[in-house]
Amino acid sequence: MGLFGPRYAHGQSIDIDGLTLRLTVNARSRRISLRVDRLRGEAIAVAPNIRHLADAVAFARARRDWLAERLARPEPVAPLAADDHLVVFGRTWRLQPDGRRPRLVDDPDGADDVLRLVGCGAGVVDPQLVTRAVRQEAAAVYSRRTSWHCGRLGAPPPPVRLADARTRWGSCTSARPGGCASIRLSWRLAFAPLAVADYVVAHECAHLLEANHGPRFWSHVRALVGDERPHRVWLRQNGAALHAILPRTRN
Repeated sequence: MGLFGPRYAHGQSIDIDGLTLRLTVNARSRRISLRVDRLRGEAIAVAPNIRHLADAVAFARARRDWLAERLARPEPVAPLAADDHLVVFGRTWRLQPDGRRPRLVDDPDGADDVLRLVGCGAGVVDPQLVTRAVRQEAAAVYSRRTSWHCGRLGAPPPPVRLADARTRWGSCTSARPGGCASIRLSWRLAFAPLAVADYVVAHECAHLLEANHGPRFWSHVRALVGDERPHRVWLRQNGAALHAILPRTRN
């Protein structure tokens, strides 16, 4: 890199013809490498040290079309079969496709942590019917937890809507004059541990009081769920896998 060339930093994000590239330094790397993070919708360039970040950017620019194609590629979704299991908010659902009206019933073996999802297909599992059931459960859980957290914050609970965004687990729209606040949450958080999903709910509820991520915002979050860092780490490490469980929906 020349004396007057651009200076890059670890963690910096830059734009490459409409593609977001995040720069990372990893001292254990022996060479420059590229990968994509579909959950965040960005490419990642890894360099062994900060001096080689400029080379990593040049490499990414040369492979820009390849990175864009990888980002656009849909997550592979594993097929579901009768008697397969899903873990929803920490409870196991056993799939039994004996009709087309999804409903949860107790497991005949009496296991406390197992429910049967019956009516999820006529003989074979219909992923759309499974999705419908998971979304209904997510809506019910989010509504309860939003009411709980808002009660502790002293804020009126807003409407909660479901989303299926790739890059955001939740969002909060502040109340405008003549309107009301609203919260959107990814239904796929149903596949995360309940404590992780509840952290995201609390995070968005805290935004009802603080629109930014300043100290007061985080004090509200920690008052609701304690230390948020383990939940954030879990989402970074496992979040992409939640998008490969069932097909995407429009919202």
